[in-house]
Amino acid sequence: MSYLDRAHALKEKLIAIRRDLHQHPELAFEEVRTAQRVAETLHDLGVEYETGVAKTGVVAYLGEGEPRFALRADMDALPILEANETEYKSQNPGKMHACGHDAHTTCLLGAAMLLNQDFKQGRLKGTVKLLFQPAEENAGKDGKSGGQLMVQEGALNNVDAVVGLHVISTLPSNEVYVRAGAFMAAVDGFEGEVIGRGGHGAYPHEALDPIWLSAHVINAIHGIVSRRMDPTKQGLISVCIINAGTALNIIPESVRLAGTIRSFEPSVRALLHGELEKAFAVTRAWGGDYKLKILHGYPTTVNDPKMTEFVREMATGLVGAERVKEAQLQMGAEDFSFMAQAKPGAFFYLGAKKDEVQRPHHNPVFDIDEAVLPTGAALLAEAARKFLSSSKILP
Repeated sequence: MSYLDRAHALKEKLIAIRRDLHQHPELAFEEVRTAQRVAETLHDLGVEYETGVAKTGVVAYLGEGEPRFALRADMDALPILEANETEYKSQNPGKMHACGHDAHTTCLLGAAMLLNQDFKQGRLKGTVKLLFQPAEENAGKDGKSGGQLMVQEGALNNVDAVVGLHVISTLPSNEVYVRAGAFMAAVDGFEGEVIGRGGHGAYPHEALDPIWLSAHVINAIHGIVSRRMDPTKQGLISVCIINAGTALNIIPESVRLAGTIRSFEPSVRALLHGELEKAFAVTRAWGGDYKLKILHGYPTTVNDPKMTEFVREMATGLVGAERVKEAQLQMGAEDFSFMAQAKPGAFFYLGAKKDEVQRPHHNPVFDIDEAVLPTGAALLAEAARKFLSSSKILP
């Protein structure tokens, strides 16, 4: 019996796990209950595990010896008030699993159930590490995300390769999307302050209007990609926050601008940082000034070519060639990128569209088709089984 068939027999159990996690979302590095539920499930399976990895993460171990393979799932939720009226709606106001990490955790627990049985019956040899990672959505006060900390704390030591998945609510259910090389963008943030001189709104000539200065800065920012970057490259800068003013007749002293920077190549990343500095510097042409801080985030998620082909072949064998697609470059970012830098890795998408309602990620009505949970569990388990059973995937 295939892992897919065996996973479908676990469907109701997986749905129950996912709904429990969905009802109790926890933000980055606050995943105490989530980690406890993971640990309880692993304990019931008789699987060895350790808690407190990367603060609130869990690492489990199946088997021993070589080869050694890792599977990763993130666990954190988002600061969003859920608008869905379902029986499993979030019970934590202002917190929601709006990106599917509850599903990822469930799929990895499902994979643990499938693999554990095979290890106990002697059908598998080698080691599988299960990485239940905290804090993918946001870094801690030290600027480090859960994935980054897991790598630094040695969770990938003595591992030959690592694989992870992400459910996508806008793609057809049970379709698998893979891409070799650069897949998801590097992400950085910026926080800037345009500094002018406050005054009365009726006498703008006596002030130095920072809102007017900010308009020039924003126009300069929006010209970077179209006029300063090689048009054959990919990158973007989006201004997402503008804060200024206290009254309708007072010109403020300053304007706060903040936003996001996305790129795929280190050279483009460096160019965008430099050009952003120049865009803010236009304030000085009119006697203003500025402050700018670049918030360095996650690197580009780069899938190892051999591991990507391995996942493509594995998925084709499990769900059929008609359901395995080539993924497009994504401007979204992932801290799986730190793991893929440390070890040969592959990150893939699993379509999970629930219905015809628009349910984008990071949205109050986000939800998934729970029928994909067995598929996700089977894909992860099959990746581990196939890797342990193959001798020439990596040089």
